[in-house]
Amino acid sequence: MTEITIKPLPPKTNCESVAILKALTKASRALGELKGEVKKIPNSQILIDTLSLQEAKDSNEVENIVTTDDELYQAAVDEDVTSIAAKEAKNYADALKLGYNVIKEKGLLTTNDIIKIQKKIAPNHPIRKVPGTVLKNPRTDEVVFTPPQNYNEIKSLLENLEVYINSPEFHDIDSLIKMPIIHYQFESIHPFYDGNGRTGRIINMLYLVQQKLLDIPVLYLSSYIIRNKNDYYRLLQEVRTKDSWEEWIIWMLKGVEITALETIKVVNKIKILMDDYKKEIRSEFSFYSHDLINILFKHPYTKIDFLQRELGVHRNTASSYLNALTDHGLLTKVKIGKSNYYINQKLFNTLTKR
Repeated sequence: MTEITIKPLPPKTNCESVAILKALTKASRALGELKGEVKKIPNSQILIDTLSLQEAKDSNEVENIVTTDDELYQAAVDEDVTSIAAKEAKNYADALKLGYNVIKEKGLLTTNDIIKIQKKIAPNHPIRKVPGTVLKNPRTDEVVFTPPQNYNEIKSLLENLEVYINSPEFHDIDSLIKMPIIHYQFESIHPFYDGNGRTGRIINMLYLVQQKLLDIPVLYLSSYIIRNKNDYYRLLQEVRTKDSWEEWIIWMLKGVEITALETIKVVNKIKILMDDYKKEIRSEFSFYSHDLINILFKHPYTKIDFLQRELGVHRNTASSYLNALTDHGLLTKVKIGKSNYYINQKLFNTLTKR
């Protein structure tokens, strides 16, 4: 097919059409509501730990890397889990947390930061220096897009993208409109041999936090992309071939709106569930503590080691706590291999049956 040249940002088109601004209003409203709902969770780190794993699973699924929910949460708490797909999902969640810490510490997202994030996702796949990378239609094996092949061109486009991300005056439009533009540009540069899609979806979330549209990265668009995968790839390609920026930006803003409203429901369910567990454990057991609640909601799967380490109690004491909660019906105890897991089944269902 005819070679497509990826141009530096900003796009030379009207990114604030009436249709885009209408979609922006709805997306901004939903995102603002999500930001407010998240603040109602006393320890927001819980949401990063729980929701990031589900996003990791969905993001991998976009790339046809499929894992089960059980494998996913086991891998999050047990390094002995052998599922490669589950380990890749855990790597994605770790990469997201790494990027979030970068944004918290310096408020910038540089090319070097993006490289570090990608190394977590796809180790040993650096910025492309050898020509030959093409993107193909998986059904027909037809080449649909050839990203930049020259290393210096790739570096130059990444430097331009870095300025676009970090300098508001470089393109004076709403940050939420810039997010789809950033995502398109990164995916079209396709700078790495592997991990571009997953890294690009992490950049979406980190940018929203950097721009203070969210306090923590909890807007995960991968489930929206999976449900509309054909549209996602079609619209990306039509920006390259037809300069169809408006339809792409509106589609992504619609994704922000839909995903934010879905996430609000999940966050509220988690909050109600935490409150229920607090009341029940406080009224029935002498060992209630905020730290215990945080452990039970950090991941659906808990182990004796976690309580022993984080509560500073003896292993036998930790075991007695978990067994008592199991007997009371708050946890489900399962033995997998040599390890006992204590599953917060209600949290598991909330996260996986969205």
